[in-house]
Amino acid sequence: MVESVRRLPPVSPRVALLAIAAAVLAAILFAGRDALGPFIVGLLLVYLVSPPIERLVRLGLPRPIAILLIYLVVGFLVVEGLNLMLRPLIDQIRQFAADLPGLVEQLRTQLERLGAVYRGLELPAPLRDAVDQWLGRISSGDVGFDPGVLLPVLSATTGIVTTVLAFLIIPVWAFYLLKDQPRLMRSFDASIPVEWRTDVDEVIEIVGRVFGSWIRGQVLLGGVVGIATFVGLAALGTFVDPIFVRFAVLLAVIAGLLELLPIIGPILAAIPAVLIAATAGVEAATAALLLYLGIQQVENYFLVPKIQGDATNLHPSVVMLALIVGGTVGGLLGAILALPVTATGRDVYRYLFGRLSRTEAPAGLPLSTSPGTAALDGPVRQGDGLPITTD
Repeated sequence: MVESVRRLPPVSPRVALLAIAAAVLAAILFAGRDALGPFIVGLLLVYLVSPPIERLVRLGLPRPIAILLIYLVVGFLVVEGLNLMLRPLIDQIRQFAADLPGLVEQLRTQLERLGAVYRGLELPAPLRDAVDQWLGRISSGDVGFDPGVLLPVLSATTGIVTTVLAFLIIPVWAFYLLKDQPRLMRSFDASIPVEWRTDVDEVIEIVGRVFGSWIRGQVLLGGVVGIATFVGLAALGTFVDPIFVRFAVLLAVIAGLLELLPIIGPILAAIPAVLIAATAGVEAATAALLLYLGIQQVENYFLVPKIQGDATNLHPSVVMLALIVGGTVGGLLGAILALPVTATGRDVYRYLFGRLSRTEAPAGLPLSTSPGTAALDGPVRQGDGLPITTD
């Protein structure tokens, strides 16, 4: 028996009106994107807390009470986390600012010591001239790295966190959104023409699955990477050099926050750690580099597949392109959201491609494995299966 794929229904006047309204709304939101940052963060918080709220509601707890209970739990965890690390973090930031001139001098000394070794090597003349110029800048006080280049990243990241904490309207706005979520979904569903509701629901499910998986995964990955970095730096401080313990909390927080930026974030997080370790010698710098590389490899090959699965699995070249485009359009927040937005677009395209396909599939065979979609690169994900009806 052969079943044919149900095609997308024709575009009726109501559907055309809905598409025009959606395009106008998207244009308005894009024009006011600078003011949407807190609300985007609020939506991400809704995705984060929605699953436990739904579980409590299914257990019989009234929805407002369930939301307030989750709010209390999240607030308690945030306050306790700040109490645990805020004071040592501030102390280490002050210590880093006070020790920065001495650290630069120690780094220059270590590099000049390497220069003495380098002068005994037989190198090609162009390479030796380039290294000589670099060492000349170091001897004049230019170490080739300005810690201030990291300040915009840290400032912008802190700005997002500060916005979430400072604007009390966001938790209140999210509360009403969560409380009236079933009614809002019913109202939205009623505004969609009947023949398009199944497809719209499928697209919404894809968006919710990808963004929900991404935000919960990023929170967990950021915490795991931050803790692993702190433990690793503490171990290096015991067995290699005490310089690692002096700034362990600061470097761990940087590593956890920059985990929001795939590929680029871990590289940026490793730069200050390696430079600080380089003030204690080549061995310390090598140990710091190996620590960050090890954490990144464990994350890529073990943590990410387990935590996020294939929901946001993209090729590295696509990730870097998305980061650049997202950062250009939306700044730091755009770069952070570039990955889930790109993954969502990929999965929605796959769904619509299958819905528009004329391919016929044997009964019981998912459309995602039929010849019509075999050209699509990448693993099959939950939600890729499409409605099938009999002619």
